[in-house]
Amino acid sequence: MSRSACLIFNPVAGQGNPDQDLAKILAILEPEIDLDIRKTTEDVDADQLAAEAVERGAEMIIASGGDGTLSAAAAALVGTKIPFGVISRGTANAFATALDIPNTIEAACQTILGGFTRTVDAAYCNGKPMVLLVGIGFEAEAVERANREAKNRFGMLAYVLAGLQQLRDLSKFDAEIETEDKVIRVSAASVTVANAAPPTSILAQGPAGLIVDDGLLDLTVVAPQNVAGAIAASYHLLQSALNEHPAERPDIGYLRARKIKITTDPPQKVVLDGELVGSTPVEVECIPAGLTILVPETAVEVPVEHLDGLPDVEVIPKKGEVEEKG
Repeated sequence: MSRSACLIFNPVAGQGNPDQDLAKILAILEPEIDLDIRKTTEDVDADQLAAEAVERGAEMIIASGGDGTLSAAAAALVGTKIPFGVISRGTANAFATALDIPNTIEAACQTILGGFTRTVDAAYCNGKPMVLLVGIGFEAEAVERANREAKNRFGMLAYVLAGLQQLRDLSKFDAEIETEDKVIRVSAASVTVANAAPPTSILAQGPAGLIVDDGLLDLTVVAPQNVAGAIAASYHLLQSALNEHPAERPDIGYLRARKIKITTDPPQKVVLDGELVGSTPVEVECIPAGLTILVPETAVEVPVEHLDGLPDVEVIPKKGEVEEKG
């Protein structure tokens, strides 16, 4: 047995039987990998266990749980170059889907055993490590509605139901978005900055087919005029994601940048990798090749920017260029 790894296991993730899940993982991995098994508790989260494993000099770290567990463990590995294996057992499994990792235990374990090592981008949001995305406005409100009780009862449908409920309270806010070369002022219902995102994270799908190793963040602004427009925009974004074609609606804008700062009036709730973390303002910076992960190969090219159609958008180029209004 030539390989060793720390296995971080969340026993309360998902809706399956944790004892059976762990036994299945061990049956597949232990013949080839010497596993140091650490379980999360109410007091000890995956990020602490992963950080401790890094300090012990772990050769590889494997995490098994929901998106919160996987993102927390990955966050501790940013910049370490320690290979990260993913076994999803959560409600949404957004982390695995975004990185094209199989979301069944058997296939995920085989990816760890036989997959190759790939470096993908990570990011920091207000100093906190970020693997997937930060959502401002509508998405954060919907995530807050989809509590643990709802997820245990309805599974993935809990997010859909929360989104439908949030549509009844749809509201817009003024946002100022600053990148390296411009400042954008716009009224929006949702602003999302993604490092990686699955197709089901529709509010991040302005450019569609997000690239996880390009050294850039993908920003999507959704600015519907009413509830009907929000529904139409959401459906369009879902189609954009599934077809990998960028959004083409006047109330959807997107761009790519390495650093993005967002302020809002009034302040808006913020969700980071599926967890509520406070409110705006936020500053997000991409960390190119910040995470080493075991994942099947994939690469998709997407357009860089589309902002012209957003209603009442004001784009102010930096470096003294002429102001534009769309």
